[in-house]
Amino acid sequence: MDEETPRVELTPAAADLLRRLRATHGPLMFHQSGGCCDGSAPMCYPEGEFRTGASDVLLAELEVEGVAEPVTFWMSRSQYAAWSHTRLIVDVVEGRGSGFSLEAPEGVRFLIRSRLVTP
Repeated sequence: MDEETPRVELTPAAADLLRRLRATHGPLMFHQSGGCCDGSAPMCYPEGEFRTGASDVLLAELEVEGVAEPVTFWMSRSQYAAWSHTRLIVDVVEGRGSGFSLEAPEGVRFLIRSRLVTP
């Protein structure tokens, strides 16, 4: 994947939801692991609430219009190995997701869509 191809991008619906969550919870972060929903559901937390370490990869610092700071997007290293040739698109769908992710009370959940990108 070339350096100009974003690893992670947001749909307009995801950006809108992040603006609302930021207004309520402060700075935000995502973590994507392989443990839930076949790895298709990124969890959104207040920045720093989910502890990252050597087993995680920082894929992106997402710029969201109307949000003062970037929203970091982390992925577990094992999940990254499986998805290393994809572009991740963070979207929002109706329905309740994980109780740990900030959007759960909103009646929606974040979802990853992906596109294969040739190396």
